[in-house]
Amino acid sequence: MMNSSTVCLSDLCDLIAEPADPAAQPDALYLGLEHVASGRLLRSGGGQASQVRSSKSSFQSGDVLYGKLRPYLDKGVLVEESGICTTELLVLRAKSKVPPFFLACVIHSPDFVEYAVTGTTGVQHPRTSWTHISGYELPAFTLEEQKLIARFLWLVHRLILEQDELIESAQSLKRVAMRTLFTEGMRGEAQKETEIGLVPESWSVVSFDSVRNHLQYGTSVRCTYELSEYPVLRIPNIESVRINSGNLKYCKSLDAEADKFRIGTGDLLFIRTNGSLERLGSCAVYSGKPANALFASYLIRARLKSDRVNPSFAAYFFSSELGINIITGRATPASDGKYNLNTGAIDSLLLPLPPTLDEQTEIVDILDTIDKKINLQRKKLAVLSDLLKALMHKLMTREIRITDLDLSTLHSIHNLLLNKGDEQ
Repeated sequence: MMNSSTVCLSDLCDLIAEPADPAAQPDALYLGLEHVASGRLLRSGGGQASQVRSSKSSFQSGDVLYGKLRPYLDKGVLVEESGICTTELLVLRAKSKVPPFFLACVIHSPDFVEYAVTGTTGVQHPRTSWTHISGYELPAFTLEEQKLIARFLWLVHRLILEQDELIESAQSLKRVAMRTLFTEGMRGEAQKETEIGLVPESWSVVSFDSVRNHLQYGTSVRCTYELSEYPVLRIPNIESVRINSGNLKYCKSLDAEADKFRIGTGDLLFIRTNGSLERLGSCAVYSGKPANALFASYLIRARLKSDRVNPSFAAYFFSSELGINIITGRATPASDGKYNLNTGAIDSLLLPLPPTLDEQTEIVDILDTIDKKINLQRKKLAVLSDLLKALMHKLMTREIRITDLDLSTLHSIHNLLLNKGDEQ
């Protein structure tokens, strides 16, 4: 029940419903859900109205666009210019004496996200609505409190954006390094033209079947989240080069069958079916963790000839732009909209190969170093993202007062993260 110490979202803003015809303003900025990143206060991209057809909504500079589709994704941005957007974004306009910067923070607070989710309808495409979210209650902050809260939270958000940029720079460096290493090698030697493009003169280009001992499809055994004897690696566990041990499922003993599907250290695991070509064929090297692991039926295990190939070298190549292009070129579309790879397609993959394992290992070491830098930056980003959510919750519920906080605290946290990175 609302009282004089609380307000509703509808007291802070109005829903603006101004239809827009993209054809009438083809050069206008267009924003879709794909241009709004989860948990971010500013847009991450944009398009042109000429790229879309159906009726859209108009927005002005200073409006807040809120994603009503799957509200648990936490999508909402403050826009700094006018344009048109998908009708999946609600256009919210702050009332007088409500800073738009504050309104943008309100719709990202964990309590608001939770409230929005409770009002969803639809199973396949759950959406919340203005009718529901307009009733969200929060403390009645003074104008000065709203400004201070917004200033504090936007400072944290700025640190997050800086971290995003550092990660993107590191990923760009990795892409360049992979392109260079897989075409020029480590020895500065002349290059030769091959069926996959330029490679160092001493390298060979081989088919995958010539460097592996065997390929095998995974087990179709039923697995659950209940902790049991065998962890089962599935598609969500396969990342570029490495296994992600999160979100594991398990199965009980398969007796003699378990040995058939138990993964060995150094095995490669390929994704063999997926709805996205970008993920299809992604492969990771099993390093022994999680221990005693099996692999599921949507994966293919490859055991390589250890005297010919460093498994991480192969995994890095197949995650490079050239490697991905080779893999997707072998994919076959299925009737369910997915793409598939079979063992024959994987055997036909082409792999550039340095003549020695030493050179392969040197290349792996360089890329491992870049990956460690990226992972460290991602950990810092996770710390800042968790901090922003915690502050939003505590400030928006008045669990802590904005007057109790000092902006210098954030600078100290940022410097601590930077120093931690330098030490590592």
